[in-house]
Amino acid sequence: MAPDADAGKSAHRSDPFAPLTSEHIAVGDGHEVHVESIGHAGGIPAVYLHGGPGSGCQPDHRRLFDPERFHAVLFDQRGAGRSRPKGRREGNTLSHLIADMEMIREKFGFERWMVAGGSWGATLALAYAEAHPERVSGIVLRATFLGTRQEIENGFLNVLPRFYPALYEDFLGVLPPEERARPIDAYFRRILHSDAAVSAPAIQAWGQTESILSEHSPKRTRLDLAPSRTLPATPLMEAHYFSNDSFMQPDQLLREVGRLAGIPGIIVQGRYDLLCPPATSHALAAQWREAEVRFVEGAGHTLYDPGVRDAVMKAIADMASRTST
Repeated sequence: MAPDADAGKSAHRSDPFAPLTSEHIAVGDGHEVHVESIGHAGGIPAVYLHGGPGSGCQPDHRRLFDPERFHAVLFDQRGAGRSRPKGRREGNTLSHLIADMEMIREKFGFERWMVAGGSWGATLALAYAEAHPERVSGIVLRATFLGTRQEIENGFLNVLPRFYPALYEDFLGVLPPEERARPIDAYFRRILHSDAAVSAPAIQAWGQTESILSEHSPKRTRLDLAPSRTLPATPLMEAHYFSNDSFMQPDQLLREVGRLAGIPGIIVQGRYDLLCPPATSHALAAQWREAEVRFVEGAGHTLYDPGVRDAVMKAIADMASRTST
């Protein structure tokens, strides 16, 4: 046995959340997605979908799954995280991500799997399940996001000035006056601009504003646009997807929710989520009768607001009990 394989097995014995496998898989269009698995072969099949789009999986995401019960797969979507080439937007649409999931499922030999994801990960989870309902044993969502322009505009143009009026002024102030009538379109154009002098301030402003809106008690509530050598990765991919309506038809996920009939679901929802408000989860559950909404009081959007992570772990464990009996 090769020395690196010995080291990997030793690491897994000392850390039950260490990856069983970790590799890059060529999925076409010049993309290689990073895929890892945890738990044990023969465990309950599951897949975790990160948010953004464009953020990538984190080591802590492995800990959402009990390694004694699951064989869970985590992967960085095209252009995100450790996938290669990083930030590549060509050949990167929702249908590509769904096809990648099918390739990964087949590679692991899963007939069906539990699908879990939050925010954009919830969008992808719903889109995948509606495309391949026969491959889904159950769904766990956090912070339902349906991938619509209306949700983006509500967060940045309605909620933001209501709760953080000074931050909203900062947000608009990044744009020249003539572009402020349609600020979302202006931001997407600037974020995707080839000139870094145009794109960098917009990337910083969008990323910081979104971060503040995501936390129930943010540490700061104003923009800091001091030059930085490192820029957040997600605004570029978000601008790519959201300027194309997430590569979906209008209200596609709600219109096709009937395809989820018979699939159990648990939706974890922060009561004070300013980006993905409770009304969205309520609207989804009203049409998806097998879904249950669990509210986390005193929490906003992020997985790491108090109580949210524990609620997601419990939802995943509860769904495992439902689908394995």
